[in-house]
Amino acid sequence: MSAPEPVCRYRYDLTGIAEHASKVVAQLPERCRMFYAMKANSAHPILHALAPIVSGFEVASGGEIAKARAVDTDVPVLFGGPAKTQPEIEQALAAGVLRFHVESVLELHRISAVAVAAGRVADVLLRVNLAGPFPPATIAMAGGATQFGIDEGRLPEALRAARELPGVRFAGFHLHSLSNNLSPSAHLQMLTLYRDKVTRWERDHGLRSEVVNVGGGIGVNYTPASGVPAQGEPGPQFDWSAFTCELDRLVATFPAHWREIDFECGRFLVAAFGTYETEVLDVKRNHGTQYVVVRGGTHHFRLPASWQHSHPFRVRAVDAWPDGLPRPEARGSAVTVVGELCTPKDVLARDVVVDRVRAGDVLEFVYAGAYGWEISHHDFLSHPHPEHVFR
Repeated sequence: MSAPEPVCRYRYDLTGIAEHASKVVAQLPERCRMFYAMKANSAHPILHALAPIVSGFEVASGGEIAKARAVDTDVPVLFGGPAKTQPEIEQALAAGVLRFHVESVLELHRISAVAVAAGRVADVLLRVNLAGPFPPATIAMAGGATQFGIDEGRLPEALRAARELPGVRFAGFHLHSLSNNLSPSAHLQMLTLYRDKVTRWERDHGLRSEVVNVGGGIGVNYTPASGVPAQGEPGPQFDWSAFTCELDRLVATFPAHWREIDFECGRFLVAAFGTYETEVLDVKRNHGTQYVVVRGGTHHFRLPASWQHSHPFRVRAVDAWPDGLPRPEARGSAVTVVGELCTPKDVLARDVVVDRVRAGDVLEFVYAGAYGWEISHHDFLSHPHPEHVFR
């Protein structure tokens, strides 16, 4: 009889996702809406769990439009992303997307042409790449040279096109500037900047916005409270209750004609409810570094390599072990967790102090529900895919 495949799976807590999302939505002030950014995790069971709770889905491709419509033919869909093709625009109009988030003047012309040919009018928000300054965060989407949005200095040209082109209707602005911001106060400062910018544009250009989309960017903390890599749970998370309490007061200062203020969070809604579990295949020391070699790696869970951090994990002890085989272990020492790929970049955690870990134990990487499987290079070396368990 052959030996069973080593443990390698994603586990998702659908009940936890639904309960968390319900609390998040319930605490939003009046006029605020929460859309789920599907790029964080577009698995059908997760979309199905969130669809009745959120105001809709934010998508960034034709494939994501199809996934949204496979869950619900009527769920509101916002279409963003910096590289919309003509076929995707056609698909979006046919699928009845609620709004387009427009990234350039050329894209406005493309949407206009497709909408006119289809006998439709597309509602558009102009995504503006603001000059800033912004609070520190893991990833900056604006405030400098990125591929996202319309340079604030070119906004007058974009506004003229949005108001003059047939087949499009200007509905407001989209302002997504940061990713993985962990500070409620900094996020409130950013939204205050958004308010001031949009009200000034309205005054200067004689226009009124119906919708202002403030993006996502609410962060998840992957770092231990001590700041020193060690096995276990990460430190404190973004305080949504404190944020929304102050947000209620801030929204009261927004113009009354802004009938809707949209958030589009992904990571914040689902990250905490996914775990990547992988079996330890070997423990060995090379040139003074203790390595823990696991069944999976960055081809399954690319987030740690992408963000260059040591991802938090727990060690689940497994006592069963085949007779006659040595069982190497590390105890009370720093280890570097690596995967099965033929590259030294296949690292999930580095210099993490563990109480004890042995070959045959299972590592449970927590907060793996977002940007894990979705962004990974699944078929490098053609290793088997992990299981995906939803409960």
